[in-house]
Amino acid sequence: MCGIFGISGHPEAARMAYFGLYALQHRGQESTGIASYDGKHIRLHAGMGLVPDVYDEATLGQELQGNRAIGHVRYSTSGVSVRKNAQPLVVRVCGIEIALAHNGNLVNAPELRRELAHDGAIFQTTIDSEVIAYHIARERVKTSSAEEAVQNAMKKLVGSYSLIVMSPRKLIGARDPFGFRPLCIGKRDNAYVLASESCALDTIGAEFI
Repeated sequence: MCGIFGISGHPEAARMAYFGLYALQHRGQESTGIASYDGKHIRLHAGMGLVPDVYDEATLGQELQGNRAIGHVRYSTSGVSVRKNAQPLVVRVCGIEIALAHNGNLVNAPELRRELAHDGAIFQTTIDSEVIAYHIARERVKTSSAEEAVQNAMKKLVGSYSLIVMSPRKLIGARDPFGFRPLCIGKRDNAYVLASESCALDTIGAEFI
């Protein structure tokens, strides 16, 4: 199923993501990752295994600093079970940096992958999430905002999915037009939260919106 989590506006965003992913562990037990924005760059820590085994205090307190973070627990439906396919994915195109956590499957992923490869894209993974990330990054170069880039990229996607996209300034949640994949919004103090299930909100004391 995969579980995704995002939080913006909390001084210990990565730690909150850790607890959120712990609550979503039943959605995926193969691999996990957290990406945070430290004010200059997006930093990523990911690995194979369960949430408590992949992160330690040094990772959450020092390596993944910042007030914005997204996380993922993976249950593989496309792509093989290896470290390079762990999410979130961080993509850098023409100076644009974004991170993506994705739950779902694309029907037209092979077609979109061939299109990108023909234009010179070099893929690091075998999952359709990277196809989505590339399309969002390329659209971001041509648009004035990250949300517009996500909207334009979604017009090319066919399938059932939910997304959390993190840019240097924003956290964006999106679902496929039919809303097949779950995604909810919550709030804790001044921080906004996105999660696959509301149990992740309960874990960090966030209010379900």
